[in-house]
Amino acid sequence: MAKKIFFNVYAPFNGLVANHDFAGKIISPPYDVLSREEAKILAKDNPYSFLRISRAEIDFPDSVSASEKIVYERAAENFKKLINNRSIIEDEKAAFYIWKLQKDDHFQTGVISACSVLAYESGEVIRHEHTRPEKEDDRVKHLESLSAATGPTLLTYRRDPILSDLVTKLSLGIPIIDVHDIYKVRHTIWRICSENYVDELGLALNQIKKSYIADGHHRTAASYRLARDKKMTDGRFLAALFPSDQLLVLDYNRVVRDLNGLSSREFLSKLSTSFNVSVLETPAKPLLRGNFTLYMDGYWYSLSYRDKSRIKGEHPDNLDVSLLNYKVLEPLLGIENLRTNPRVEFIGGARGLEGLKSFVDENHWAAAFALYPTSVDELMNIADTGEIMPPKSTWFEPKLADGLISLPLDFTN
Repeated sequence: MAKKIFFNVYAPFNGLVANHDFAGKIISPPYDVLSREEAKILAKDNPYSFLRISRAEIDFPDSVSASEKIVYERAAENFKKLINNRSIIEDEKAAFYIWKLQKDDHFQTGVISACSVLAYESGEVIRHEHTRPEKEDDRVKHLESLSAATGPTLLTYRRDPILSDLVTKLSLGIPIIDVHDIYKVRHTIWRICSENYVDELGLALNQIKKSYIADGHHRTAASYRLARDKKMTDGRFLAALFPSDQLLVLDYNRVVRDLNGLSSREFLSKLSTSFNVSVLETPAKPLLRGNFTLYMDGYWYSLSYRDKSRIKGEHPDNLDVSLLNYKVLEPLLGIENLRTNPRVEFIGGARGLEGLKSFVDENHWAAAFALYPTSVDELMNIADTGEIMPPKSTWFEPKLADGLISLPLDFTN
């Protein structure tokens, strides 16, 4: 009885873990950061690539939609192959897993657990974004086809010194996985399955009063929906908990297809009513809230919002992502629904200003906007109020990888 209460939110589980001999071939970027073509190129000549499971449409001609039934069936077939040939092995004992990510001089270390969907429903796990129904549907079908959650939800929490010290102590041994991904991020994973350490870590984790979804709203919502629809008594999703002071947040930028009938000169003129506009001889990311970098027609511009009073505080309307929406995208460009409008795309800050320029130039789009990043503290404080942030407000780096640890799902309980 004690353990049932003990692990009420964050529980150990029998992970489906990449065999260390194959982990370097299996490890793949998250399913939602690559285009279909990019995924196809990365998985070429690699039958172990987890992209053949997370993005199984790459096994088919482009005429086959990613949402067709045969795609989910292929994903399940490819997943089963990796399990059957023991490239992925289910642990015999329930465990927590410690996952350390290192990119250059940045380190972050978190704990992988099976998190209760009831905590998501009750608000102990707090969301800050709305989800898109079609993306939720896709993840539900993927979860159901595989009987496993293969993409971890990134959760964050305000640092707890006891938990931090314990994680440090438990990650001093020999890891079960130590590999680099295509972005040169080092992923090191330890299995914690000793009963005493499982109990100690479980107790510390379940002292966390609130955690926040930093990345993975659709995966989490899909797990909740599936558990509800299947009437599961103990529905869980795959969660990766990292303290907020270790997370690195980058800008999440916007590119627009056209200027809504305006010429470049007319667009700049309209921008100047709300912003101080100046040409940048050398492109540079914005260094303060209320500032943006614009790329258009081969030139770079600095935009500085005139009304500084509107960029103070932590209400969602005061964030730079909102400011760009209600001062530029909506009134000037007629882009009103960022979640569904095909005239806008989002590019994570890891691609830099050069990534924005390349996208605009190669796709013949009109303009790109680089934003000042939203902070983790802003995310948590806004979530605490129950407010919802605009879509694509935060981009976290480095990214957790797919394929190294998955959570088996039992639909019979």
